[in-house]
Amino acid sequence: MGVTKTEIFTEEQNTIASFAKVLGHPARVAILQHLFKIDSCVCGDLVNEIGLAQPTISQHLKELKNLGLIKGNVEGTSVCYCIDTDNWTKMKEIVLQFLDQDVTKNTCC
Repeated sequence: MGVTKTEIFTEEQNTIASFAKVLGHPARVAILQHLFKIDSCVCGDLVNEIGLAQPTISQHLKELKNLGLIKGNVEGTSVCYCIDTDNWTKMKEIVLQFLDQDVTKNTCC
């Protein structure tokens, strides 16, 4: 796979691409939906809920946590995850601003 040359793009472009990438896998979308649905932290029930192996779930959680969309707290021998509402709100603002670019523009075709 080639080099992405992210340094030639703006911080905003790289940020939006990162959000798109992390949301580009249905397992991560399912994890986020489950966390919103239960409206609390989950401590290991995701394997049964999502239907993937534990190492796979852990990798998806890592991606979501690295981007800041979820946060994890250690409780005993397990890590409990929940939505990071501050970062979720920031992501929504950035992505909505990007998606709303066409609102005031005339189309050429």
